[in-house]
Amino acid sequence: MSRGVMQPSQQKLAEKLTILNDRGIGMLTRVYNIKKACGDPKAKPSYLVDKNLESAVKFIVRKFPAVETRNNNQQLAQLQKEKSEILKNLALYYFTFVDVMEFKTVNFDLTKNYLDLVVTYTTLMIILSRIEERKAIIGLYNYAHEMTHGASDREYPRLGQMIVDYENPLKKMMEEFVPHGKSLSDALISLQMVYPRRNLSADQWRNAQLLSLISAPSTMLNPAQSDTVIGFILCHAVLNSDAAALSLWKLALQSSTCLCLFRDEVFHIHKAAEDLFVNIRGYNKRINDIRECKEQALSHAGSMHRERRKFLRSALKELATVLADQPGLLGPKALFVFMALSFARDEIIWLLRHADNIQKKSTDDFIDKHIAELIFYMEELRAHVRKYGPVMQRYYVQYLSGFDAVVLNEMVQNLSVCPEDESIIMSSFVNTMTSLSVKQVEDGDVFDFRGMRLDWFRLQAYTSVSKASLGIADHKELGKMMNTIIFHTKMVDSLVEMLVETRAFEKMFQQCLELPSQSRHSICFPLLCAHFMSCTHELCPEERHHIGDRSLSLCNMFLDEMAKQARNLITDICTEQCTLSDQLLPKHCAKTISQAVNKKSKKATGKKGEPEREKPGVESMRKNRLMVTNLDKLHTALSELCFSINYVPNLVVWEHTFTPREYLTSHLEIRFTKSIVGMTMYNQATQEIAKPSELLTSVRAYMTVLQSIENYVTIDITRVFNNVLLQQTQHLDSHGEPTITSLYTNWYLETLLRQVSNGHIAYFPAMKAFVNLPTENELTFNAEEYSDISEMRSLSELLGPYGMKFLSESLMWHISSQVAELKKLVVENMEVLTQMRTSFDKPDHMVALFKKLTSVDSVLKRMTIIGVILSFRSLAQEALRDVLSCHIPFLVSSVEDFKDHIPRETDMKVEHTHTHTHSNAIMSSSSHADAS
Repeated sequence: MSRGVMQPSQQKLAEKLTILNDRGIGMLTRVYNIKKACGDPKAKPSYLVDKNLESAVKFIVRKFPAVETRNNNQQLAQLQKEKSEILKNLALYYFTFVDVMEFKTVNFDLTKNYLDLVVTYTTLMIILSRIEERKAIIGLYNYAHEMTHGASDREYPRLGQMIVDYENPLKKMMEEFVPHGKSLSDALISLQMVYPRRNLSADQWRNAQLLSLISAPSTMLNPAQSDTVIGFILCHAVLNSDAAALSLWKLALQSSTCLCLFRDEVFHIHKAAEDLFVNIRGYNKRINDIRECKEQALSHAGSMHRERRKFLRSALKELATVLADQPGLLGPKALFVFMALSFARDEIIWLLRHADNIQKKSTDDFIDKHIAELIFYMEELRAHVRKYGPVMQRYYVQYLSGFDAVVLNEMVQNLSVCPEDESIIMSSFVNTMTSLSVKQVEDGDVFDFRGMRLDWFRLQAYTSVSKASLGIADHKELGKMMNTIIFHTKMVDSLVEMLVETRAFEKMFQQCLELPSQSRHSICFPLLCAHFMSCTHELCPEERHHIGDRSLSLCNMFLDEMAKQARNLITDICTEQCTLSDQLLPKHCAKTISQAVNKKSKKATGKKGEPEREKPGVESMRKNRLMVTNLDKLHTALSELCFSINYVPNLVVWEHTFTPREYLTSHLEIRFTKSIVGMTMYNQATQEIAKPSELLTSVRAYMTVLQSIENYVTIDITRVFNNVLLQQTQHLDSHGEPTITSLYTNWYLETLLRQVSNGHIAYFPAMKAFVNLPTENELTFNAEEYSDISEMRSLSELLGPYGMKFLSESLMWHISSQVAELKKLVVENMEVLTQMRTSFDKPDHMVALFKKLTSVDSVLKRMTIIGVILSFRSLAQEALRDVLSCHIPFLVSSVEDFKDHIPRETDMKVEHTHTHTHSNAIMSSSSHADAS
């Protein structure tokens, strides 16, 4: 191919364009980070906030760029001491600005026909102009450089002039683009078939079945709004001469009030355009157009985009459902998936950027509580593409080799003119595609068509220049076919995943959780955190750690809030169930029986009785399905949220693995622990506590609800029971908080048994319970209701073997303390007791000796206390044996047989210790098995 017709600047156009596109995004990332750093007082360079350097910095900014460093020693004296540190710390900022200047210089001639580079170039200059500290940074660095090396940095004059020239970047670029207006306007007008379709209303999309009738791969993922707005500002003259250009311009202005430049940086298009056109003679009509479009955007854009999001939710849901059922359709319908992702991405970014950056006439249009559903379906489509990648590869490998290669070969053969070089390139396309086979996919071969795509890029550049032998404009069918082939190759070697920017999602996440019908989609927010690292660029490696840490903290926060919300719902359900279980307690049946008896007697006398009390279970009786109780609403909300928690077993964010179910498990453990202790209703001031049987009923109701959670989400609830209940058998839990074992042990020792010692309560062996005695001061509790056999069995169920062991040890400790006191009394009366021992046959002498004994009442009282404690311990041990026999009768009989048949000569201490150890071990295992 003859290259004589190409200008020097057009050589290797494809390679330059590819490199500059990537470099432009990298420069944007670096400039954006400088702007954010300078806007944050904590991250701003210290030299810009140091009070001692403030006057020097202001002097440099005021004189920028021509700063006389030699004759202003007084103003700049403070900088002398810091020059080496300034050079070191501001070098990254300074040379970033130098790189921007170099990018501008190299890029200008190349961008006139390529809209993406025009937008990148313009965006870069706009964001650069928004860095208020740019003059201070550049001036400080150059001063430090001059003081250190004796001369200014060689790039400083050009860089300083560029900063001054681009104070108003759009105005400057409008002047620079005048010679290239024709080329740029032609490129923009070429969008007139694509851009309007992306800006139709939701009803028009719906009527046209947009996501079902896409057949032009060359128009895929081409938003064009930034190109249209910025491009026509730079070549504004065409708006007065071309009706198609004016129509595109108005359409872009009517659909939005601001553009997303880069991440959260926005560009208010109407104000900027009006400010630029107001100084141009003869542009009054264009200014009126801008104002009309702005008014229309403020009035209708919000509702239009809201309806679009509503349409996309249903469309993406349908698409995801069909592909989940028939993943084979991902081959022929891959374009549908990527077009859907593109539209959804644009709508989400539009909402994010407009929600906080304009004065809304209707705030409802900018608050979308269903946005999570749209993001969720996007993530689901991405998941399908990742999961069924081999399916798509098989399809497109066969398509490329069996159809695309044949059609392209026929087109090449039918070309009337085809220079040798172009023929070689296109023949290589055919050969590459023909050599493909399904076996390569089955063998796991790695495909790489980047070279083929770059060759097509080169071919476009070669055939687009003036006087080219083979003009691509004269062979549109060939261009369309190659665009289709390039799309097919991407489906084989690089399945594109659309990136959705995720700033300001915390507020949307909270709205999602507040709406039960949307909570099932809340998992999309943690999933989005996995895409954060895709925002990074190799030209700005320093932001990787910041973005990575941010993604981890956000993912952790999202999952934690989801688990908390599920925990709160479960707690509310448990509270309702505990209330229902409480209605079935024996203490409530007396009133029902009494009402029934009274009802019969009143019927005979004809008098009106009390209003009939509702019986337990009435809440389950319904006349129709429309009746929804609070419990129904809680279960519905829980099932929706659990769907989200159970959606993925784990997700990876910046090489960290998160497991959503573990968040729920940990929260359930903490809440279950607090709930058990809370349900004891222990009041230290009044010494009131719940009866063991009532607490056991509530705990069982609570556990029944927790067991039902396994129907919603795949978690091991048995592990939760084992961890929590085992801790409750100890004196303190893992957080050092009191447990039900310590609460009940203290209550029985300090309240019930103390009242026995005071003579207010007595032990009745026949009843096997402690009962209240009639006294002047009535007790606040009925001892029998806490110490009869059923309550002691309930206590044994709750505390388990270790808890009962702790209770027994506490009782024995009190007995040992009483025995120690008795020993002191015996020692005190040793002499008299010795004489009494030898005077049993002398009654008169015994009477005299008895009168010499001291603290006789104390002895009797302490012996009574010991007897009371032993009696209570006996009740507790008997209850423990009953519970043990109920849970594991066969093992209990084995242990008893073992104990009964130990040889008599065996040490009794050893016998008791071993038997007690075996019993505890058996009871421990059985209690946890029963809890499960």
